[in-house]
Amino acid sequence: MSDPKPFYSTTPFAVGGYMLCSATLLISNKYAVYKVAAPSFILFSQLMGTAIVVKSFAAMGKIECDALEKEKVKKFLPVALIFLATIYSNMKSLQYANVETFMVFRFSTPLVVSIADYLFLGRKLPCPQSWACLFALLIGALGYATTDSAFHVKGYTFCLIWYFIFCLDQIYLKHITNTVKMQSNWGRVFYSNLLASLPLIFTFINDADEIAALKGMSFSAAVAVFISVALGVGMSYFAWMARSLLSAASFTVVGNACKVLTIAINVSLWDKHASPFGIGCLIFCLGAAFFYKQAPMRADAKDSDDVTKEGKPLLPK
Repeated sequence: MSDPKPFYSTTPFAVGGYMLCSATLLISNKYAVYKVAAPSFILFSQLMGTAIVVKSFAAMGKIECDALEKEKVKKFLPVALIFLATIYSNMKSLQYANVETFMVFRFSTPLVVSIADYLFLGRKLPCPQSWACLFALLIGALGYATTDSAFHVKGYTFCLIWYFIFCLDQIYLKHITNTVKMQSNWGRVFYSNLLASLPLIFTFINDADEIAALKGMSFSAAVAVFISVALGVGMSYFAWMARSLLSAASFTVVGNACKVLTIAINVSLWDKHASPFGIGCLIFCLGAAFFYKQAPMRADAKDSDDVTKEGKPLLPK
């Protein structure tokens, strides 16, 4: 009988850390942008800062991190490009559809990702209970969205572009965790953040408004950016860890549950008060996510999902 895994290497630890970082990072980013009006620089700081922190701790021997290798860079480069494309299409979508409307689009993605899991990653299709939970998530999101008088959709093009890129992101990143052998989870964090940060340099150095905001940055603003970087390190680590332990569809469901918690925090902290029906819809969504069951692997699966070639769980170091 094998020894039980330490808690820090289990799925509940990964999912709990991811959900906590996801909710707090949103608040931190809002505050950081409020203190210094340079969103591109803040995003660059989070990504490059995470890469620097990981490599620094690896140099001190505190963690294990993969060195830069040409073949791994080639495989992680699409990860960075998909990440940046997701952010850009997300921002463009929100120009034409409000947050509640966008939430409905996002909450339908597990339905597509579940089928992609079956077609490309060797998973079985979800059981009837899980299909019911996925549709319940979508119905709950739609119910919440309709409580907002501003619920509307226009500019379907960007919403559909985001939808395609987001689903691709969920599948390809899971494929990377399955097929690219890394020394530790920190290696994935380092590669993805470093490669994604480099193009962002050009988004703020030519922006006069952001440069002016950075020149006048106060000490409290610098602290706010530092906190967002620290939370970004945790967010990236737990996200990759959860991806390695969950199926693509399950990770998408967890991400949607994080969005529900984020909306609940927005409702409680800012001037946007949801109706009792709206709050009930959010609780309904959380319940649906809780009862969702991850589909098992098929017997004919070629992709070694969640285990290494030696048959041992791929755990963070």
